[in-house]
Amino acid sequence: MQSLNLFLLKKGYTKVKLRLAKTNHFEIKATINGVKGLFILDTGASSSCVGFDAIETFKLHAEESAIKAAGAGAIDMDTQVSKKNHIKIGTWGKKNIVLILFNLTHVNTALVNHNSKPVDGIIGADILKKAKAIIDYEKKYLYLKK
Repeated sequence: MQSLNLFLLKKGYTKVKLRLAKTNHFEIKATINGVKGLFILDTGASSSCVGFDAIETFKLHAEESAIKAAGAGAIDMDTQVSKKNHIKIGTWGKKNIVLILFNLTHVNTALVNHNSKPVDGIIGADILKKAKAIIDYEKKYLYLKK
């Protein structure tokens, strides 16, 4: 029987190694607007997010947003939105990506308290859906359709 890896590569997918953090989250390296960062892969996050403190780092053009964010024990968090961003994960890339910006302090505090590295943001279901993502939990790979 053909392996999942070979099957997906033949179907035009690219694979990216995932790292399991001590918090049991998968971490992934990604590039936004040409700048590398560390992100949590979160299938339960509806939108991909970056912290307010990384606006300049990732060359984001922030606009006000009426949307309130919730997650990881926090609710009613103020957000901003940044449109027309380029994201690259491994060799997969996409332009015109919308990112939600909010205060990630509570997320990074929890990560650091569990001896994990702080992250720049979260890769959520919006990007995973665009990339037709498949996660191999056992082998710790993310497959993205080119």
